[in-house]
Amino acid sequence: MTIRIVLADDQALIRAGFKMIIESEPGMQVVGEASDGREALACARSTRADVVLMDIRMPGMDGIEATRRIVAEEDLAGVRVLVLTTFEMDENVVRALRAGASGFLGKGVEPAELLRAIRVVAAGDALLSPQATRGLIGHFLATIEADEQPAPAALGSLTDREREIVILVAHGLSNEDIAERLFLSPLTVKTHVNRAMNKLDARDRAQLVVIAYQSRLVRPGEAIR
Repeated sequence: MTIRIVLADDQALIRAGFKMIIESEPGMQVVGEASDGREALACARSTRADVVLMDIRMPGMDGIEATRRIVAEEDLAGVRVLVLTTFEMDENVVRALRAGASGFLGKGVEPAELLRAIRVVAAGDALLSPQATRGLIGHFLATIEADEQPAPAALGSLTDREREIVILVAHGLSNEDIAERLFLSPLTVKTHVNRAMNKLDARDRAQLVVIAYQSRLVRPGEAIR
């Protein structure tokens, strides 16, 4: 099955470079290009892409607002957004994750990593490294207060095990790490993670991490217990 991709960046040269890499890979196709957020939204609607590679800083509608609108549209429920950024330690990256992006990549990413990231996000998983989870997300969610949201009421519906696993996910542990720590199988951990995402209405692992910090289930700098 071919992964359909939209490239959204205001620099044509960057789009051309990513397009060359992507279309050299079997099973991937660039189905649209956009130079700003409004065009990205229109492309996502018209092409029904699987993944949008979204730059944050674009003229007019930026990548954060475009991400928010894509995520909000019921007809675009299957579209995943992968944020591209020049500055990985940037609070706008976290804003994009909070808007619904499934992960982020630096624009200097190696071709093989770009292709792997697209496959991960297209499969419905989140592209978040442990370093990003512990560092960038924890730091900026602690300092961004303007649109802070209350804890979801559904947080109380988590079982003790699900709550424990969500905390470990938010600390940046992989399913394999959690399984080893809790003496469970990775498949069992994945099942608990999926149930927690369903209860908290999280699109993917990235949103689960954001909810954990927003609800103060996990606090920046807090050690794993």
